[in-house]
Amino acid sequence: MMGEEAAAATANGSKAAMGGKIMGPTNPMVTPLLTDLYQYTMAYAYWKAGKHLDRAVFDLYFRKNPFGGEYTVFAGLEECIHFVANFKLSDDEISFLRSTMPTCEEGFFEYLKGVNCSDVEVYSIPEGSVVFPKVPMIRIEGPVAVVQLLETPFVNLVNYASLVTTNAARHRYVSGKAKVLLEFGLRRAQGPDGGISASKYCYIGGFDATSNVLAGKLFGIPLRGTHSHAFVSSYMSADEIPDKTLRSSDGSKTCDDFFNLALSWLRKIQSVSSLHGLFGETNQSELAAFTSYALAFPNNFLALIDTYDVMRSGLPNFCAVALALHSLGYKASGIRLDSGDLAYLSIEARNFFNVIEKEFGVAHFGKMVITASNDLNEETIDALNKQGHEVDAFGIGTYLVTCYSQAALGCVFKLVEINDQPRIKLSEDVTKVSIPCKKRIFRLYGKEGYPLVDLMIGEDEPTPKEGERILCRHPFVESKRAYVVAQHVEELLKCYWPGRSNYPREELPSLNKIRDRCIKQLEKMRQDHMRRLNPTPYKVSVSAKLYDFIHYLWLNEAPVGELQ
Repeated sequence: MMGEEAAAATANGSKAAMGGKIMGPTNPMVTPLLTDLYQYTMAYAYWKAGKHLDRAVFDLYFRKNPFGGEYTVFAGLEECIHFVANFKLSDDEISFLRSTMPTCEEGFFEYLKGVNCSDVEVYSIPEGSVVFPKVPMIRIEGPVAVVQLLETPFVNLVNYASLVTTNAARHRYVSGKAKVLLEFGLRRAQGPDGGISASKYCYIGGFDATSNVLAGKLFGIPLRGTHSHAFVSSYMSADEIPDKTLRSSDGSKTCDDFFNLALSWLRKIQSVSSLHGLFGETNQSELAAFTSYALAFPNNFLALIDTYDVMRSGLPNFCAVALALHSLGYKASGIRLDSGDLAYLSIEARNFFNVIEKEFGVAHFGKMVITASNDLNEETIDALNKQGHEVDAFGIGTYLVTCYSQAALGCVFKLVEINDQPRIKLSEDVTKVSIPCKKRIFRLYGKEGYPLVDLMIGEDEPTPKEGERILCRHPFVESKRAYVVAQHVEELLKCYWPGRSNYPREELPSLNKIRDRCIKQLEKMRQDHMRRLNPTPYKVSVSAKLYDFIHYLWLNEAPVGELQ
């Protein structure tokens, strides 16, 4: 269960009202023990060697964009800062570590009692930003033993958050700006934390609402939901509705038998010549279920119409109840389709609504909202778009929250400097070679306002300027280089946890501001970077000086082979 204090902190931004204290992570399981054992064994080895206070710099980044695309949306920063702000081992946790590591000296556990993140600095790209491979999303500086203890939780908090936010953004892109996107994934998510996280980060990625009630409470995300097939099939007849009365919306009159009113409207619909042959006698138990639900929610009647037969029963039954509501001054919301040929059924439903509007003079009936669900994903929505459809809203669950087409983003946490000495991690696979030293990161924009390239430079290099001719080099491929004259230069890393430094701390924005940033960042991207089929890779570069240093350090650290 999520902590009430964490819920309040998230709903109101990054701080609680009392004393400006940053509250803990949303999930109370995110503690200093939520890590891999080797982080503590390394911490002990550092401590025993007297290296635990060495000043280290680590980069958190990923190596490849997910889902076959060429962009990623960064998320999870807020939870990382909440974790850092409250990092402190309890006596009980230290006792457990003592039992787990019985050969370690007692002095180490005394050291752990005083460990916190007061001497740690966290610099990050703002949450909700579009990011790219190799570019550090977060840079963490501090005593090496402490920063190592942050590695696993940071990677855990960023990995899924960024993956599912990106997945949500991709679904938004393929659906278009005008469609309403509803996250319906709680029941299929990987456990309670997966469900809660998915709701939060899908909202950041561009979804409009969730079915997850707890997520609505914790984060203030709009909630949506109607009823299931079970509700419809639970009714056998109208006799199961004890009170069929409904007052008009203005309170001026009362309908004594709303079911019979709906039934009379059904007869009128059956008499419409242009609808002859589409349906005969509808399922009366379904009509009873719709009537019961409309009596409960006359101002927000949205019905699931595929329990028995969409065209022969569900659609005419819905229209009968909707017209009955209209005659009493209410306006029905729409329908949901959860099976069948969604393109065909949505078009037929829209045509049906248009006929009703014309025949009975009910304004805007033809614009009734049509929601589609049923294991939707990027591919099915793309197919619907190509076929043509009349769906206004998509309810998406399993493929969205489980990130079905990619299990993980593959975030890594690499040492790039210790005691002011740059470090590099080498590999026969060049994609796994790290970019050493403490870096500054800039996004360079072209004259049309689109970002052209992300540029990494050494911390001591001069800031790139607008209008200046800047040589940008691929970190590892000598022939890939280009001059860029930027019309706008944006520095990406901001200080979100200053430790003992003098940098001012960036305030953590509200969830809605993070969501707005995500939407605006995606709108700034060139469409060829965003497209689903063969997207153009975005350029990530280093300065000429950093390029030279990378290759100098690479040659210096790589062992020299010997042939005999």
